[in-house]
Amino acid sequence: MINWFMAAKLGHHFLAEILQPGHRAVDGTMGNGHDTLLLAKLVGSGGKVYAFDIQEQALANTRQRLASEGVLDERVTLIPDGHQNIKKYIHHPIQGAIFNLGYLPGGNHEIITRTGSTLTAIEHTLELLSSGGRLVIVVYPGHAGGREEKEAVETMVSQLVSHTYKVVKVNFLNRPPSAPGVLLIEKAGDSM
Repeated sequence: MINWFMAAKLGHHFLAEILQPGHRAVDGTMGNGHDTLLLAKLVGSGGKVYAFDIQEQALANTRQRLASEGVLDERVTLIPDGHQNIKKYIHHPIQGAIFNLGYLPGGNHEIITRTGSTLTAIEHTLELLSSGGRLVIVVYPGHAGGREEKEAVETMVSQLVSHTYKVVKVNFLNRPPSAPGVLLIEKAGDSM
């Protein structure tokens, strides 16, 4: 059962609706590996997941999480690089992607996603996204730099061409403006 009131879990639901065995997916901010693990399970042993993070702690935590679930295999590639460099590593269409912006939970809160690199990463991910594919962005405006990043991302995705992309914004109305929110972007078309 999906917990609709946890932003990251809502993002998982949006991707679980469309990802199938054999698909390719991206975790743009692997963090502690929760999203990477979900994507690996959804795409199955015949699929591929590319997970990005600049912090060694994130790579170690994700590696451990995947190993404990028996999915640390050829379907997952952990990339010690920023998500803005996605096109250096991926040269074919993907069907899904997720970015949890902000900082590594349990890590150094001064190492955060940055507006410029995040906007580049989103642009490149949308170029790679296949028809019918989805990009989920979980925004966390409650930390230093988070509000500015959220506003820049929302401005960018609100200007996407409407016949090419459908964009949905989910925010909790009875929580403070610093609460996380979810952006769902789906590329037009139904074939993958």
